[in-house]
Amino acid sequence: MTATGTGQGFGSVTWWGFSPALDLQMNSLTSMENLHVSEDHAIPELNLLLVGCGDSRHLLKTICQAHRWPKRKLNFYVIENNLEVLGRHLLFLALALERPEQMGLQEKSELFLELLGNSLVRSQTAAYLQEKANLFIRYVTDMDFQQCSLPALDLSALKFKERDQLEAIFKFWRNPDRHIFPMEQLWNSRSRQYLGSRYDSRRGAFDWDLSMKLHDRGASTIGHQEYYHWRESGVAFEIREGIYDVPNKSLASGRLLRHKGEEVPVRGYWGDISTGPYIAFGIETEETSLLKTVNGQRTKTVQDISHYNVTAMFHELVAQKLYLAAQGLAEATLCQITEVEEEEERVTLQEPEEVPRCPGGANQRKGECRSSESNKGGPDFLCPKYVKIHFLPLNSMTELHRKTKYQNLFNRVYFSYSMVHHLKPELKLLSAPRATLIVELAKFMVDVSKDQIQSFADQVTELAKDASFLPFRPPPEIQKDSFMGFQLRDKQ
Repeated sequence: MTATGTGQGFGSVTWWGFSPALDLQMNSLTSMENLHVSEDHAIPELNLLLVGCGDSRHLLKTICQAHRWPKRKLNFYVIENNLEVLGRHLLFLALALERPEQMGLQEKSELFLELLGNSLVRSQTAAYLQEKANLFIRYVTDMDFQQCSLPALDLSALKFKERDQLEAIFKFWRNPDRHIFPMEQLWNSRSRQYLGSRYDSRRGAFDWDLSMKLHDRGASTIGHQEYYHWRESGVAFEIREGIYDVPNKSLASGRLLRHKGEEVPVRGYWGDISTGPYIAFGIETEETSLLKTVNGQRTKTVQDISHYNVTAMFHELVAQKLYLAAQGLAEATLCQITEVEEEEERVTLQEPEEVPRCPGGANQRKGECRSSESNKGGPDFLCPKYVKIHFLPLNSMTELHRKTKYQNLFNRVYFSYSMVHHLKPELKLLSAPRATLIVELAKFMVDVSKDQIQSFADQVTELAKDASFLPFRPPPEIQKDSFMGFQLRDKQ
């Protein structure tokens, strides 16, 4: 069987991003004073449209760091081109909002990275995925239950057919049979097809991709051994000691392949096998000590940096304050959180001054939106205040501007590299005055040359101009940027 695109390293399904996680409230020219004020909460509303993120990195970072900015209601609208990717958004959102008494910070960050970037996971992680799959099946078949259990999420815009397909995806996730998704075989098959005659000398090919492309473009935190191991096996993060031998079924997707002149549906792994899941959280950090070098060698690995960043992000979500690295990182496990810090998190969650009303339950203290024997029907997860995440139908960008409720709505719009073809002139009809447009560039795409990176940036500039968006500033050397930013011209 053959399929167009599967011979390329980045594949046809975007399981993780090819740019660092962004706080979408940072570095924008959008006038915050002109935001629409919510009638329900009497605070400004910031409406964000995310097109093809692939993972939940921008969404989660923006939510977790919301305490750093003036109080605003955040409305996220998520569009993907693949239902399996949408299912992973739900998985990561549920994991991030697990209650502290249900899951500790360390375990949460480890599970997140494992599910994000590993082809093979531990049996404990596979059990968590199966457990959540059962819950998600009920979410897509019982909307009232979903609103009571996870009120931050809104699935009402999805089509009935898409909900049925999501149900089938989650049923596959919960299947305990390891052999229905032979990940090791699928990974090896993709690698052989991608490398072709270079497969027998693949270590040299890996070294070229890492040293001459990823390192040269700014991802110097990725070490050789980590990158080689991921290219060989698909396992990127091994933070916890254990046996990584269970296929990560959340990385399975279906596509039509041509066989004997006919198209047949085939489930397989059609994602990235060349860049890796390290870019999202592993190449930038606010903790500069993690970027130190000694005698030209880095003191911390890309796994350490990713783990720290994810841990810090989830800590901010719960504690509503910055996460400070523990003293003595060289001697202790990176990102270890002490019992005192865990207790501080619980205290912060129970502060009484913020009292949200959660659907399905009575007024509760901040963070206590949960189901219990005394509050049946209440939310099972944390309830971040003033946050709503809407999942929109697949590829709905072509029709969105025809619906009145979305016109002149979005203050921020994000397009991934893989979805930039949806950046059409109609975008200006969806954008609020002085809206911000952010487009992911091809900087860390291993299969894309420097000339192609520049050509793509030029193409993006033209597409944005056709939609009445102008660059924030004259573009510098595009090779150094992961994103391009634009602002909507004042409407006449």
